Amino acid sequence: MGVVVMPIRLRKNKNMKNNQTRRNFIKQSAITTVGLAAGLKAISVSQNGRISGANDRIRVGFIGTGNRGSQLLELFMQNKDVEIAALCDVYEPYLLRDRSKVDPRYLADRAGQIPQMGEKFPAKPALYNDYRKLLEDKSIDAVCIASPDHWHAIQMIEAVKAGKDVYVEKPLTQTIKEGRTMVNVWKASNRVVAVGLNRRGNEVYQKLAKEIPAGKIGQVTVARAARVSNMFPNGIGKLKAEQPPKDFNWDMWLGPRGYRPYQYNIAPYMFRWWGDYSSQMGNWGVHYMDAIRWMMGEVAPVAITAHGGKYVLDHDGDIADTMHVTFEFASKKIISFSIFEASSGDILPFGEIELRGTKGNLYASQDGYRVIPAKKGQFQNWNQMIEGEEFNIPTQDLKDGSNAFATANLIRNFLDCIKTREIPLCPLEEGHRSTSFAHLANIALATHERLQWDPGNEVFTNSNEANKLLHYEYRKPWKL
Repeated sequence: MGVVVMPIRLRKNKNMKNNQTRRNFIKQSAITTVGLAAGLKAISVSQNGRISGANDRIRVGFIGTGNRGSQLLELFMQNKDVEIAALCDVYEPYLLRDRSKVDPRYLADRAGQIPQMGEKFPAKPALYNDYRKLLEDKSIDAVCIASPDHWHAIQMIEAVKAGKDVYVEKPLTQTIKEGRTMVNVWKASNRVVAVGLNRRGNEVYQKLAKEIPAGKIGQVTVARAARVSNMFPNGIGKLKAEQPPKDFNWDMWLGPRGYRPYQYNIAPYMFRWWGDYSSQMGNWGVHYMDAIRWMMGEVAPVAITAHGGKYVLDHDGDIADTMHVTFEFASKKIISFSIFEASSGDILPFGEIELRGTKGNLYASQDGYRVIPAKKGQFQNWNQMIEGEEFNIPTQDLKDGSNAFATANLIRNFLDCIKTREIPLCPLEEGHRSTSFAHLANIALATHERLQWDPGNEVFTNSNEANKLLHYEYRKPWKL
């Protein structure tokens, strides 16, 4: 896919005048994509014939209106060419957008993850407790999918088959087979599908994705990142099965996953610590793996090893609280990622990602980056091969936070692509490949093997046990 590069200051001591704010520039920039010339102005007609010009409203339906879904809803509503046509959720207070109806226990224990709601819609959206009914509405042009991870594949595939363009949250899938099936269905359609890996909408990473492969820090051999969050000692707690709130459709929440009784520390939100529904490799690792492989120009590893487990936390969550995974590439590069949920403290001198090159090291985040020149080792007579560099996004551009800013750019790009039929900043294949890193890591940890991966056929070449974990059997009546 093409890379959008914004005009920016390259070093602190150089000034560039720009009459537009970065936000306006990003919104107005043409997106260069594979097979399409920059500046393409053709406006398409959707399958139902509704979109005919750049100023026509795009009617969007939302599947999943909890924590992340509400954040996306707010960002979509900031665009004047969007009409919120429908909402769908299995928890009635989220559907009604009424925080006063939320179970008081949720508000007491996880207030930060319960959305404020109370939005003012110019026209009242249709409300559904079954996403299939939403997809039957032919007046809806596009859907935003922000349901739990194990639902993304089914809902995205059915949305595409219903003729909708789709914005789907990360992590894209719960299994590698789901991802490839989604890509195949999309390729057979004429739909626009964008994945919410927000660093694709961030100008720091857009710039570095062009400059790192061009040799900015020399030959890169190693990259690393980590998720650090000290949840000692209680984690998500230890609880017994109970009845769900009367306005929570637990069976529908489970969907394709095997039935189990409701448990308060699974949903809402805490499913991230249960392997059946998500993982921290999927929740956080996918963001970093996407940015790293983008900057390094990599598609997929050829070998994976993982170490760790549930070492410390005495809670019901069943994923690793301590984990280290290494991805090896045919190009002779290594990426390492760690999960530390039983300790705290920074692992890098700056930012969230480190790339180590022959000429210097890069430390990057969504707010900016630093380049530290390499120091000579044994038997070398050079002193410095590149200059140090520092770049920061102006704070006024990040008043809503760098994460929201980048996501807003992805959403605006998605809306533009609905009209132009161009390829979005993070297309489905890219989202699938980045999400696969999480699944590969989790499978390597589960098998305790050094796994060899065939990126073309997407199978393990040395482990039948690992291949069994590429998918799971859906609960009836759900099917891929």
